[in-house]
Amino acid sequence: MPFRPVTSEKLSNAVVRQVEELILRGILRAGERLPSERELSDRLGVSRPSLRDAISALQETGLLNARPGAGIFVADVLGSAFSPALIQLFARHDEAVFDYLSFRRDMEALAGERAAQHGSGTDLAVVQTVFDKMVAVHSKRNAEEEAQLDAQFHMAIIEASHNVVMLHMMRSMYELLRGGVFYNRQVMFKQRTSRAALLEQHRAINTALQARDPLQTRTAIEAHLNYVEKSLSDQRRAERNEIIAQQRLQHEVGG
Repeated sequence: MPFRPVTSEKLSNAVVRQVEELILRGILRAGERLPSERELSDRLGVSRPSLRDAISALQETGLLNARPGAGIFVADVLGSAFSPALIQLFARHDEAVFDYLSFRRDMEALAGERAAQHGSGTDLAVVQTVFDKMVAVHSKRNAEEEAQLDAQFHMAIIEASHNVVMLHMMRSMYELLRGGVFYNRQVMFKQRTSRAALLEQHRAINTALQARDPLQTRTAIEAHLNYVEKSLSDQRRAERNEIIAQQRLQHEVGG
């Protein structure tokens, strides 16, 4: 008969499972410091020895790491998604930029549909909160803050889709974006890309999502990323044309 004796689960195993779930769901993020041993044991309602056993097990699996004198941190497990050699290869070739945007368009459109259908009221409130911050920052013309909120907005939608594989995959993609591997938001502004237009595109996405309209959310996300792709393509073309124009000028002056 397929029955086994029922045994009580070790407290340390329960702690391990809870921390794993928090990391899996993207609630605990890479580089985040855990509370002190005393505070964490109180929150979890377990003894310090049980907590230490759990922390040790999580360190062995590579999910947590200890920094002497600083505490216990969530390991940067996303850093291994792409090798350094591949990241450098991405950075050297324009083809990767447009493949990246195509991949984002497909994944985020799907995430937007799922978020509109399955996201909770709290999920949508998070997206709304980030968008409200985007509106508030817009008048400050702080490019770095705008770029950070832009990434947070898109990640909030992906988080609202409640697909943990997509969540971690896209989070690793945004780490590359944040590092300037694929493109910098400022590049688009060289082509007179309107900051106001970008904000309105995010407004359209948010409006559709808050209305729980899957099709319109997908359409708004695709329109936004098509706009980004065209802006970058126009900038690449302008750069090539400028090189040719400079060569012509040098030839005329030299001749």
